[in-house]
Order: sequence, then C-alpha cells, then structure tokens
Amino acid sequence: MTSRKAVRILVTAWLLSAFAAQAGPDDRFPFLEATVAQLQAQMAAGQLTSEQLTRAYIQRIHKLDQGGSGDDGDSSSLGVNAIIELNPDALALARKADELRRKGVVLGPLHGIPVLLKDNIDTGDKMQTSAGSFALVGMPASQDSTVAANLRAGGAVILGKTTLSEWANFRSFGSISGWSGRGGQAHNPYGIDRNPCGSSSGSGAAASANFATVSLGSETDGSIVCPGNASGVVALKPTVGLTSRAGVVPISHTQDTVGPHTRTVADAAVALSVIQSRTYDGRDPATGSVPLGWRGRFARPTNIPTDYTKFLDPNGLKGARIGITRAGLNGFDPFVTTPAAVTAAIEAAFKALSDAGATVIDLDAEGFSFTPAFGEFGILLYDFKNDVRAYFATRAGVPVAGGTLQTAIDFNNAHADVEMPFFNQDIFDLANSLNTSDPNAAQDPGLFGSNAAGMSSYNIALDLDQAAGVSMDQALSMFHLDAVVSATDNPAWSTDLVFGDHFIFGTSGLAAGPGYPIVQVPAGEVFGVPLGISFFGTAFSEPTLIRLASGYEAATQARAHNLPTFAPTVPFDHIQGALQQHNAAGANATPSSSAAVSSNTAQTAAAATSNQAARAKLKRMPHNL
Repeated sequence: MTSRKAVRILVTAWLLSAFAAQAGPDDRFPFLEATVAQLQAQMAAGQLTSEQLTRAYIQRIHKLDQGGSGDDGDSSSLGVNAIIELNPDALALARKADELRRKGVVLGPLHGIPVLLKDNIDTGDKMQTSAGSFALVGMPASQDSTVAANLRAGGAVILGKTTLSEWANFRSFGSISGWSGRGGQAHNPYGIDRNPCGSSSGSGAAASANFATVSLGSETDGSIVCPGNASGVVALKPTVGLTSRAGVVPISHTQDTVGPHTRTVADAAVALSVIQSRTYDGRDPATGSVPLGWRGRFARPTNIPTDYTKFLDPNGLKGARIGITRAGLNGFDPFVTTPAAVTAAIEAAFKALSDAGATVIDLDAEGFSFTPAFGEFGILLYDFKNDVRAYFATRAGVPVAGGTLQTAIDFNNAHADVEMPFFNQDIFDLANSLNTSDPNAAQDPGLFGSNAAGMSSYNIALDLDQAAGVSMDQALSMFHLDAVVSATDNPAWSTDLVFGDHFIFGTSGLAAGPGYPIVQVPAGEVFGVPLGISFFGTAFSEPTLIRLASGYEAATQARAHNLPTFAPTVPFDHIQGALQQHNAAGANATPSSSAAVSSNTAQTAAAATSNQAARAKLKRMPHNL
C-alpha cells in the first residue's frame, strides 16, 4: 500500500506529461461555475433534478479527481485528489430531495444541492470521519456533526468527504499541506503540481474544480482562507461560535470554526445561512457565547441574521471605508522575500478597492500596528491535548476510540510506514508533554507568551490573544472602518515532499487568536496562479464582510477571468529549454552561448532559492491549521 500511495503523490518529472487530468479551456461540463441560485431556478422550473446534478458531479469527480482516467488508460496519471470518499447514499439523498420537491416541499436554499465536507466533520452515515489518519478509520461516527445535521435538515445532498492535511496540519512542524496517510496528496486544479494549501485542501480544490456546488472546511488559523486563496475560490471563515464544532475533529475549542468554500460570495452567504447555529446547539458551548476577542467585553448578538444573502450588494464598496495593511507581506523570513510580481498583484488588488468606490486608509502609513496573538501556539497545544481526548470519547470501533493523544502517538509509531513516510509527529509530542490539568500552571513563555511581569500560563496566553481582538476593534473604531483588508497568502507553491511547504506570508493570524471572521475573495493572479485578498472585521460582522466582498467580486470578476484548467503545471509557457524550442521550430541552429549562460544563472538562482527555503523552514511556526 505504501508504494501505491507513493506513486499517487510523488511530484516528479512525469507529472508534466500529457497524462495529468485536464479539462482544458473548452470544458463542457453542463454545470460549470453554476451557482446555487441558478441551480435552484432550474430545479424549480422542472428543467433539472437533484439526481441529475448529483450524477453529473460524480461523473466529473471520476474524470478529473481520481486520476488514471485518461483516454490512453494510463493508471498512473494524477487527478486533483480532492475527494477522499464519495457518499454511497448520495443518489438516494438526491432522489429524496426530488421527491419532496415534487410534493411542493423545499426545505431550504440548499435543497437538492450537492455539498462536500472536509474529512474531519462527522457524518452519522456510512462514511468515515478520519482527519486523514487511519487512527480514526473503522466504525463511522455515531451521529452527525451539528453542521452536517443542519445540511440534512435543509435538504442538502451530502456528496462525500474531501482530503485534507492530516490532523489539520497539527501533527508536525514539517507537515505538507494537503497530504494525509489515508488520502495521499491533494493537488491544485490550476496546476496539478501546485499545492492547494491546507488544511482544508480538498475542500478548496473541490469547489474550484466544480466537483460540488459548496464545500465545507474548518479553520483554526488559515485553513479555510489559504486553500481559498490557493485554488481561487471564495472562503468564508465564520466567527468562532457562529458555526458549531460539535462532531468536528478538533485542534482548539478557542479558535476552531467551520465555513464554506464556494465559487461566489452569494453561495458562501447561502451556505452560512444553512450551517450556522444562531443560538446554543446543545453540544458546543461556543454557540451560546462569544469568541475570545469579545469575552468579558460584549454579549452575543440576539439579532444574528437567518439569511445572509440579503447583504449581497454589487455596489457594496461604494462609500465604504477600508483600512489596508501590508504588515508581514514582505515575508516571514528575510532570506525569502515576496517576489516583485506578487507584490505588484497585491497592489493592483488594493487599487481595485478604491476603483470600486471605497475610501482606502493606509493603516501602516497612519502608524497603526496590530497587536499579535502572542499566546496562540501555546493555547493550541494545550487545547489540542484536552480537546482531542474529548473527541476520541465520542468515537467507537476505531483505533483511538476512548483514548488520549498518547494513543494517537502510539498508533503513528506502530504504523509509521503509512502515517509518517515524509514527516514526524513532533507537534503531537510537544502537546503531549504539557501539563494541561491547571490553566494557571506555569508554562514555557516561548510557547505561551508572557505578561508584563514575565509570567506565563494558559490563562495569561488567553489574555494575550484577546488583546489581538482589542487591537482589531481599535483599528475599526479609530479610523471609522467597515473592514480591514490585506492579501490572504502568497500564491500556491509547487508541492515539495522533501522540503515541505513554502509559505512566504499569510495574514489569517490577524483574526485567528480572537476568533474573528474573514471573507477571502479572488483578487487576481500571478502568471496564472490565483491570488486573493481577505476582508477582516470584528466578531459577528459577517453581514458587513459579505457586503464588501460581494462588491469587490462584482467589480473585479477575478475568478471569471482565470478559471482552472487542470494543467500539469502553471505557468506553462516560456519554460521550454533551448533545444526543445529549437526542435519545435524546426531550426538548424545550435543553442547560443547566451542561452547557456542564462541556463547556468537560472540553476544558480534556483539552488540559492532552495537553500533559502530550507533556512526558512527551520525558523517558521506551523501555518494554516
């Protein structure tokens, strides 16, 4: 099994062959880029059934996701690998939705619409919920997560589960986004050799690839918005507690949230309307409370909307006040700076805000600095050890059922050939070493931060992270802003199983610690690779963020101008060598000496870049959880 999986995920020269899954520029999928509203209109008019739509998505998944489906029958070809499992009951659910519609019963705006769920979201059916690990494979979850139950109650068709970074990227500092022992390596539909980011890798890639109308992911810090950026889709990270985490494999009850990947802001608004918990769901206390940034400061709103689509506005940026920040966009590491082409694309994306009618305030130029969430990593480690034990107690018939984090560590050690072929479990080990029985116990300030007196504990770390929320609220208030905007992440890198992920910058940390929302929207491209911007606000500001993001989307239409092609790589022009160009042109001349010099220069630059990436890897903290 190990060798077969290796074939699936190794990024080698044959990846650039014609055998990679390709839809091509003449993609004739009948529901390409179809929105929820368009599909509902067709079903209401009797022109389409949910069963027909579900069958079409399944056929597309078989064609483009799983690989080995080329006309030549080559079984080694790579697909997107965004889907870890299809629901065997999907067609039955679709037929049930059609039957209800014929009787005049429509349960909600997602009635009959196929939806994919990240493989850490429990479904009480025949599918596994594994977080990508064989440690959770066996008997399926005993009941639906709250978000899955809300989808079913709304008539949605749960189509399947998506691949992800194993344990949501929280097993190792060297983890590779989109890779899991059970699912293999997920790929990017814009260029199969590029990474879809993580940890909701398959969710973002599947939405972009038109494998479903809506996909759900989860985020602790970046895991919804980064895949949205990488795969060129809208990504809505809700306020912590607006969507329930009951029945979701956890990292941290302080920061975890569940949200949609969609191709339009409108579809994200529809999805949020269905999956949210406006009041306490009886299973997750956060659904009756407020996120960390508001704790002890404000109460949970009593007027949380039932329908977020009413906030959609194609002119949503006109008259808006937007604060932009470039803090951190030059890169986490001084040796690996942001390329000029990326910086230029970011500046063009910022200019589009004012072009659409917004007043833009440069917060950096105004001297405003956001307070970081200094205690974040320690909080995640502490929460994970406790929260994963609580989740294991809900499962039966899987290797870690009723166990602890140590149980998962032992399982990985015993099955290292399938669970740890590329990276270890040093984050698991670090979390397991902590004293998590007393929130006031002294902790390592290098992990938990420290207060003005130099003291460090879990509770002190919570105070430090709340300060990050206070800082965001101060920016909004001081400059009378509707939202803060920054670039989401660097464009997708080529998947590298040797050196790991290549993060240059990411801005989700502005909202992660305090539990605030983000709406990421496609904003441009760099040599065909998508780039997005993120709209940030205070807790429960989703209506405002949706209005602004929909206005930006209407003004720019960035995704519509750059749809994925499932190319083997991107960019795919100007990459042939001199001899290849010579042969293609049918010329008789030999390569010039200048071409040889350019080639040597490029090799030297590439070697330097590789060394810089290796140095950066030693310094970085985990990203996009």
